[in-house]
Amino acid sequence: MKSRKIGVFDSGIGGVTVLKEIIKILPNEDYIYYSDSTNNPYGDKDDETIINICDKITKKLIDKNCKAIVIACNTASAKASHYLRNKYLQIPIIAIEPACKMIYDYAYDEPTLIMATKGTIESEKFQLLYKKYNNQKTYLLPCAGLADSIEKENSKAVKVYLKEHVKPYKGKVKNVVLGCTHYPLIKKEIREILGDVKFFNGESNLAKHLKEVLRKNNLLDDNTGNIQFIDSQGLEDKEKRFFSIIKR
Repeated sequence: MKSRKIGVFDSGIGGVTVLKEIIKILPNEDYIYYSDSTNNPYGDKDDETIINICDKITKKLIDKNCKAIVIACNTASAKASHYLRNKYLQIPIIAIEPACKMIYDYAYDEPTLIMATKGTIESEKFQLLYKKYNNQKTYLLPCAGLADSIEKENSKAVKVYLKEHVKPYKGKVKNVVLGCTHYPLIKKEIREILGDVKFFNGESNLAKHLKEVLRKNNLLDDNTGNIQFIDSQGLEDKEKRFFSIIKR
């Protein structure tokens, strides 16, 4: 009998930061990770396009015997999670979201920078979350093109972007919300610009929530911990980079 898998998808390999957190508490589950290089980046696409893309990926993962789906992209989560949950009632769909509540819970009175894609920040889901937990000391920074530069391993473009757009917040903020799953891959570079800031993201909370959902639905398995990587363009360099990050 085929093992039941957990499907994780993102516009590229940024969602590897989500999968790493999931593996910490669910090491014996089997996984399929879907990297959608064909449509990367999602952040500049309209809602209908993103919903259609995510719908097709979700169907593919269900056809590959996935028992749960994790949307490891903040933009996709903000724009497609509601639609997917209404369409695929038979399967749990867990969606990442920016860690606004974590700031509210752990650093309520401290100045904070939220970095996310333009699509995430403009989404209704994010705006509701932001207004609910805003401490009136929060800066929103829509980072156009940054995730794409990280995806392409363009370190020069990343450093230029951070110097131009993030450096103005040096000395103004103590916390940084990494509202895109690509951004944890450049923590070191952000610290070099902003100094000793604290980072917040939604990966660990998502992992704990996923485990609880699987437990409640009798979907926890003791498998081999196998990870299958699929890239929509079949890019081998993405696969090599993905597994190198997983092993860190």
